[in-house]
Amino acid sequence: MTVHDDTHLPATHQDAVRGLLDREEVARLVSQLTAALDDGDSDRLRDLLVPDAHASTPGGTAQGIDAVVAQAARNHRPEDGVQHLVGNVLVDLAHDHAEVRANVVATFARREPRADRPVTLGAVYRLRARRTGAGWRLTHITTDPVWASTAPVTLVGHA
Repeated sequence: MTVHDDTHLPATHQDAVRGLLDREEVARLVSQLTAALDDGDSDRLRDLLVPDAHASTPGGTAQGIDAVVAQAARNHRPEDGVQHLVGNVLVDLAHDHAEVRANVVATFARREPRADRPVTLGAVYRLRARRTGAGWRLTHITTDPVWASTAPVTLVGHA
């Protein structure tokens, strides 16, 4: 994405443009998070998280980037057909911090179903992010389940 020089705009317009760009970057973090989880590529999360990141999800609680990545790897294996559908992403900015709320439906088409885990989960993501020298990064990932289904789904196109 090309960022245009907005120094010629009045301060209120500069603030508005900055806010739009910040909201877009934070919302993109949500998409990058779910894409990495869907692909079973938990190491990609390292580029999205601060070192002291915290995660609280149905798959467990983790503190610190290594623990969060390890938890994601345990719960989102590449051989599983995982798909997160995310919508209604709301980003509230306060200077260099952001609060995010998004609806998510996650489906896990595991080859070996696990009785302790739902197949499809409807939840609310409550995320926090902060601006760092490298851009916006996630500090907290919380998944609040709303509903779950254990109805099996068929894995298509995976050998």
